[in-house]
Amino acid sequence: MMLRYALKTVRARKGGFLGAFVALMCAAALITACGTLLETGLRGTIRTERYAAAPIVVSADQNVHRTTVKHKNGKSKVKHKAKPIAERAWLADDLATRLRGLPGVRRVLPELTFLAQPLATGSAVEKDRPAYGHAWDSAALTPYRLTAGSAPAVDTDLVVDRHFAGRAHLKPGDRLTVQSTQSPRTYRVSGIAAPASDVSHQTSLFFSTAEATRLAAHPGQVSAIGVLPDRGADVRAVERAVAEALNGTTAQVGSGDERGPVEFLDAAAARVRLVSMGGAMGGTSLLVAVLVVVGTFVLSVQQRHRELALLRAIAATQGQIRRLLGREALIVGAAAGVSGALVGLPLGSWLYSRFVALGAVPSTLQHTVSVFPLFAAVGATLFGAWAAARISSRRVARIRPAEALAEARIERTRPARGRVLAGLVILAGGAVLVAVLSTLRTEPASTPVTFLAVVVLATAVALLGPLLVRAAAAVLAGPLRRSGPAGRLARANLRGNAARMASVVTPLTLLIGMTCTVLFVQPTLGNAARAQARDGIRADWVLAAQGPGVPAAAARALRAHHDVVTEVVRTTVRVGLDKYAAQGVTPAGLSRTWDPDVTAGTLNDLDTGTVAVSELAADQLRLKPGDRLRLTLGDGTPVRLTVAAVYARGLGFGDLTFAHDLVARHVDNPLATSVLVGTARTQTQLATTLREFPAVRVLAPAAADSVQAERQQANAEVNYLAMGLVLAFTAIAVVNTLAMSVAERVREFAMLRLAGATRRQVLRMLRTEALSVLLLATALGSGIALAVLAAFSVGMTGSAAPSVTPLVYLTVVAVAGLLALVATALPGRVALRPRPVLVATAKE
Repeated sequence: MMLRYALKTVRARKGGFLGAFVALMCAAALITACGTLLETGLRGTIRTERYAAAPIVVSADQNVHRTTVKHKNGKSKVKHKAKPIAERAWLADDLATRLRGLPGVRRVLPELTFLAQPLATGSAVEKDRPAYGHAWDSAALTPYRLTAGSAPAVDTDLVVDRHFAGRAHLKPGDRLTVQSTQSPRTYRVSGIAAPASDVSHQTSLFFSTAEATRLAAHPGQVSAIGVLPDRGADVRAVERAVAEALNGTTAQVGSGDERGPVEFLDAAAARVRLVSMGGAMGGTSLLVAVLVVVGTFVLSVQQRHRELALLRAIAATQGQIRRLLGREALIVGAAAGVSGALVGLPLGSWLYSRFVALGAVPSTLQHTVSVFPLFAAVGATLFGAWAAARISSRRVARIRPAEALAEARIERTRPARGRVLAGLVILAGGAVLVAVLSTLRTEPASTPVTFLAVVVLATAVALLGPLLVRAAAAVLAGPLRRSGPAGRLARANLRGNAARMASVVTPLTLLIGMTCTVLFVQPTLGNAARAQARDGIRADWVLAAQGPGVPAAAARALRAHHDVVTEVVRTTVRVGLDKYAAQGVTPAGLSRTWDPDVTAGTLNDLDTGTVAVSELAADQLRLKPGDRLRLTLGDGTPVRLTVAAVYARGLGFGDLTFAHDLVARHVDNPLATSVLVGTARTQTQLATTLREFPAVRVLAPAAADSVQAERQQANAEVNYLAMGLVLAFTAIAVVNTLAMSVAERVREFAMLRLAGATRRQVLRMLRTEALSVLLLATALGSGIALAVLAAFSVGMTGSAAPSVTPLVYLTVVAVAGLLALVATALPGRVALRPRPVLVATAKE
């Protein structure tokens, strides 16, 4: 019976349920889009290209591992964890010898993969097809076959793939300069090769075996080993034989889809990033959706208070009212969930394509879509709708029928004690989160707490909203009285309909608070890091490269003129399973070009056996000068180093600093990210010395700082995009809630006009109400954002002064104000169209 009545109610009150439908549909779309990203990170396929002709690939272990054993109540519990390393791990080349001669093995091909960037070819190398070098002996792994010319015969010969040759207009006999791990070198194009299968995510350059070994810079090691079984052999049986032959080593044996992650290390690492981003976006979206949807249903139930009170007066029980509202919510939630889930699929695809375009996710990690995100979105929407209906109907279902009829006409002067108590408890919880945030000193730990604190404090605003609205009405009483009849009417509405106004304040507060937090978190961190870097760079000039990096030969050329040169190579290392940003610097003359503000020890002791650590790392790892530190370098090599110094400017320079020669041997790209130069020579003189390196630029430290700011802005765009959808959803909720709030007041407007108010006065009253609500929401949202950003800044930078751009802040408030005014004016004009007499005498 209740289901039938619920269906009739939904059909009869389509306009009343439209707001809830829009909110739930947007929530479902957002959850679906985030779900597709999460699924892509968990199950996305990384299709192999380079190893297409090698059914079995042997690679090094790309993870660091930790095994812990806990003993409790006479039982032992073994827990194993693994985390990926930042660079490519290499294999001993003698492992290939073990595999030759195994039953079913036709051919074993060692593979070398290394940086090889063609120069002076304009845009011939596409951004989504990075160039890698290989030995021609391993071309059969794809396979590549010559379509013109011949294989490399000497170390200065080079074979290029057909796609790149076509874009660069190359033919056999042409010359091509390549920047690899060593100095740039010019090669003769001896041949052009084409792959037998599709290769669309990389550009391949093939060198002679000796030259490839030199450029790979890992003597006695290989990137991977391809195993080609005999024709007709059982691949699984051969794979088992290969695994048995390598038993006792750390080598990994893969086949099928397991080969893709070996080839595209960035795609394998992007899985973790995408899971983190999808989970963070989905979690934040879900919290925001719950808050918005509950507010929408509360407003919807308020609009039907008289109807529900009459049902209670004619003997409807509490349970029947709850079941009615619950079934109505499920009907609306089902329709909105299915619609939103279908909209979320193209939204997720668009979001993935934007992440790829921004470089946050490589295109080699294929977007994966299944029914699971849709089911999850529909399920979450149904549960959210049902829960929102239960929460919003709690009071009207519990009070006596006579009280319900009374409250249907006049709003309660005091909010329920339970609501106020819950609001205070959640406010205290938000304060605890802000306090915790001020103690967090790493970005991965602080970022989720930052946005969670905003949502929790906004939830407290939602619960304490009626009290806050009445307080605002009291504060604004004087200005509103002096603004004329419209102001006095607006003040009366703020005081007499505080609950309705609070439903509008909540999404506006969330919009302003969340937007300010999203926009100013990255500048707060980035500006502090750049300030430390500016203060710590003593160099007169900085070298930067338009290509993959500054070659060591450029640094040697400057040293020949007695300049002090500090090469900087960046990487990421792990201490245990924890990840730390690190760099390698040239120790000689370091104090002339670089000052990290050493607080203990000395950088004079920095060499390949020592390490300098930031105060943050020293505090986390409990280190001081002279202590020994075990860590894993970027390529998985374990080392044990002595702490030489502790420095304060870790935010600007990374948490760990090594000698350059130690880091350069264990990274995929040993070229310097930047080179600091201390010299009395001019920029022109340095450029003349470096004329053999046209890709290297000589910059003043201020110009180098601007380049770094541009890179930070590019990285921030990923975060803006990730949270932009949540903000868009919140903006839609603002418009939706305001429109619902105004649309229900048709009868009130008619009575005002019959009492003598003009159409213009009613619209002015609405604008005054909207501006009053906006003022309150701006104060609350700005206060929430300021508290959260200040706590974030204290934890990450040590200063309670976040970086806030006044113009950006004013733009946020202006956009929120524009949304509020438009969402109030348009429904208000529509509500004022009918003749007042007809509306006042019509049945409710």
